[in-house]
Amino acid sequence: MKVTLLGTGTSQGIPVIACDCLVCASSNEKDKRLRCSVLIETEHSTWVIDTGPDFRQQMLRAKVSQLDAVLLTHQHKDHIAGLDDVRAFNFKQKKDMPVYADRMTLAQVKTEFYYAFEEIKYPGVPELVLHEIDDTPFLLQDTLIEPLWVHHHQLPVLGFRIGNFAYVTDAKTIPPESMQKLQNLDVLILNALRIQPHVSHLNLEEALSVVEKLKPQQTWFTHISHLLGRHDEISKLLPPNVNLAWDGLTFHV
Repeated sequence: MKVTLLGTGTSQGIPVIACDCLVCASSNEKDKRLRCSVLIETEHSTWVIDTGPDFRQQMLRAKVSQLDAVLLTHQHKDHIAGLDDVRAFNFKQKKDMPVYADRMTLAQVKTEFYYAFEEIKYPGVPELVLHEIDDTPFLLQDTLIEPLWVHHHQLPVLGFRIGNFAYVTDAKTIPPESMQKLQNLDVLILNALRIQPHVSHLNLEEALSVVEKLKPQQTWFTHISHLLGRHDEISKLLPPNVNLAWDGLTFHV
């Protein structure tokens, strides 16, 4: 299975009008981050977790020519706003796009993209087939997906385990039953927003604490705000098996 980090950043944690910080001025491409999303490619299928505002740009940048499904972690704008752009894959593949998410997220999708669900549709709207999921494992074509709950302040958010790989973003706390599901991982992708504490996201210290408890072989931090600091400087502070992810990072699990 091939994993590509399409986006590793977030607009959380810093006002847009304050975006004259040192990270923005960095010449290191690893400091140039679009909103969080990850592409999963197996032998028989290709799918994406989250379709934020940068979804179209990410698909073009990664030269994605086939997309078989979308998984959504939760309903916030920075994770679903680009869903309309699956219409290009509808047109190319001549089929509806399956979308997997929890009940609250699907309700927001129906509200935000109401025009895709009207009885008489305007020509060219995205064609979506919604599948409600919870933390019950399910098959996505040839792959077993194991969803797990984390808490984004008080909002339940889905993480996903696929084999010995797991993707968890927008977590502030991870309940014991989900920590159990995250044992014995080869690779963990986990959010680490910034140095200072945050009400709804793990900061760097908290994320490192989670890693210490789970002990995956390799961890990549994502959902990185400008307030965390520059890639090269923060990387020096991390244990050998923990790294900051960057847009375009690719590995096999």
